[in-house]
Amino acid sequence: MSPQDDPYETIPVTRALRRSRGRWRIFAFVVLAIAVVVGLARFSPLMNPAGDVIARVTISGTILTDAERTALFEELAEDDTVAAVIVAINSPGGTTAGGEELYASLRALAEQKPVVSTIGELGASAAYMAAIATDRIYARNLSIVGSIGVYYQHVDASGLFETLGVDLDKVASGPLKGKPDFDEPISPEVRDSLVDLVDSSYQYFVDLVAERRGLSRPQTLALADGRILSGVMAIEAGLIDEAGGQSEALAWLQTERFVEPDLDIVSVWPRQRAPGWIDLVLGAFSGALGDGGWPGLPLDGLVSLWHPQAR
Repeated sequence: MSPQDDPYETIPVTRALRRSRGRWRIFAFVVLAIAVVVGLARFSPLMNPAGDVIARVTISGTILTDAERTALFEELAEDDTVAAVIVAINSPGGTTAGGEELYASLRALAEQKPVVSTIGELGASAAYMAAIATDRIYARNLSIVGSIGVYYQHVDASGLFETLGVDLDKVASGPLKGKPDFDEPISPEVRDSLVDLVDSSYQYFVDLVAERRGLSRPQTLALADGRILSGVMAIEAGLIDEAGGQSEALAWLQTERFVEPDLDIVSVWPRQRAPGWIDLVLGAFSGALGDGGWPGLPLDGLVSLWHPQAR
């Protein structure tokens, strides 16, 4: 259709809007193309590293069982391009089963290649159990380390229920089934069973520490009363090897495990998910704006910290 056939084409505003729409289409296409290129450049080396690398595993937050994490460690053990593994720990601990699973996975990995751990602010309880699975442990002088032990926590809300006039009734197959319950205090019989449970897990933990750290059982028991230690104290007690972080861990890998210097360090856990197209577009714009990112969106500031009660 010619301009003569389209009466709207003769209107200046209409022509301007159509030209503007065309320019925005071109601009959107260019931005999307840039985002794809940036995304591929950013994530392709992670997925397909060239040559040998050092894998970095980050253990943070509450430690639970995780089948995906276990599978990843098995992959790392079989991957010939992974020369060594650094385990970066910053965790208050977690469940006893989660700590045991993580310990076993790291020990299996260490059977195949060098594994070294670094403790940041905190490496306590189940997180310390993970650290002793590695070949060498580094922590900062003022890191919090230790808390070797196990506990079981019960909330007795019977007083509250009595005030509210609430009575929970139940039928159980045995006197210990479903015990303890939150509507009643722990009875002596139930407490005895829980003491046995805690002690069994505790003895398992103590044996691991004694074996892995080369300590006698009396030495380990003296440190296994639940106390936390600074990095300086933990070095003196034999719970960790040396003060330091990633740089010191890399130096040890090079001198003691003959890992080649200048290898790329690739973060493999937690897994980095492939971004969606919106993430890529926003990432491209953020990169164009510089390290500060989007104006008015600070990258740091005040945070709210949870006081951990590690298990």
